[in-house]
Amino acid sequence: MCSRALGSYRRGMRIRAFALPICTAAVLLVGCATSPVEPASVPLVAVDRADTVRGDLDAVVDAGAVGAIATLTENGATTVVTSGLADITAGTPIPTDPPQYVRVGSLTKTFTAAIVLQLVAEDRIVLDQSIDTYLPGLLAGDGVDGRAITVRQILGHRSGLPDPAASPELNEFAAARDGRTFTPPQEIALALQHPARFTPGAQFEYANINYIVAGMLIEAVTGHRYTDELRDRVLTPLSLSDTYLPTTGETGLREPHPTGYATVDGAVVDTTLMEPSLPWTSGAMVSTGPDLNRFFLALLAGQVVPQTQLRQMLDGVDMGNGDGMSYGLGIGYTQLPCGAQYVGNVGGVVGFSAISGATAAGRAVTFSYTGTPSTVDIGKSLTHALCE
Repeated sequence: MCSRALGSYRRGMRIRAFALPICTAAVLLVGCATSPVEPASVPLVAVDRADTVRGDLDAVVDAGAVGAIATLTENGATTVVTSGLADITAGTPIPTDPPQYVRVGSLTKTFTAAIVLQLVAEDRIVLDQSIDTYLPGLLAGDGVDGRAITVRQILGHRSGLPDPAASPELNEFAAARDGRTFTPPQEIALALQHPARFTPGAQFEYANINYIVAGMLIEAVTGHRYTDELRDRVLTPLSLSDTYLPTTGETGLREPHPTGYATVDGAVVDTTLMEPSLPWTSGAMVSTGPDLNRFFLALLAGQVVPQTQLRQMLDGVDMGNGDGMSYGLGIGYTQLPCGAQYVGNVGGVVGFSAISGATAAGRAVTFSYTGTPSTVDIGKSLTHALCE
């Protein structure tokens, strides 16, 4: 569930248990500064659970991350623990307060899918109708026919659409550095230079281009900008005041935020800048841990989409990683060892990675880190945060 437009900066990262494809770049090991958890700061979140999660963050930093944040929510209380550095040059640790703005990559997809499902509930979109019904003529190429691709297949990464070929030009950080911007039709055209990956519906294959199409679908059906629909349908109703989709050319992050880091040509560099028009509705969102926890708890409570559409979002297929993780419509889910079902998503862009989700029991967690640890045990971290 990662941004795949990382070009020459992308490196593979081994993830044990729940091997979701976070994609970032290798980074040098840095010192760890751990923020203590005082009992008074966690009145409704068990202190020992917060301490265990803090230990998981320390392990991520020991494995090569620069900084890591975990935001735990339970019974209406939120606790933040951190490890590592917000900025290497200044040597400053990541604070636990105020909430830090971070890039969340493909967590954006869950918001995009939720808006589409709201439109389904309003009878303005039909999941099993062809995408060509709403965006006539958009998808046509070598083995690609929008008349044969349904909205459901777009949201579930079962369309067979090809992503544009990875290149330095299609790297979010490089685009920001060089002043390049993109439009959704340009990205569709780049993708359609390649043949279809498979017959629509034949298999699951993650491709960001699906969610560029989904963003265009929202705009075509509503007649409004995606950012307006996001604000009016999700952000304002849920009071997610620290969540936003940057506009084209808005390459920086709002304060406060940790610095994003990646390895470029063998050197660890500041990659905080990102051109948001490249990942757009598939991965450009910026948020905070408290906002993301509030969103996923509200989603599971039926406060974002009606229960009928929520069941459709959670009707997916195994991702094929051998870890029990399935992908529905813009969201992943799996059973944790304690029997609870984790529902959430994972995202990554150059310099930032995020994992967020919740359980029906009312617990939620968001992990965010900068740099590239060699190993992240997502399964253990989610279990410690949501089960114990």
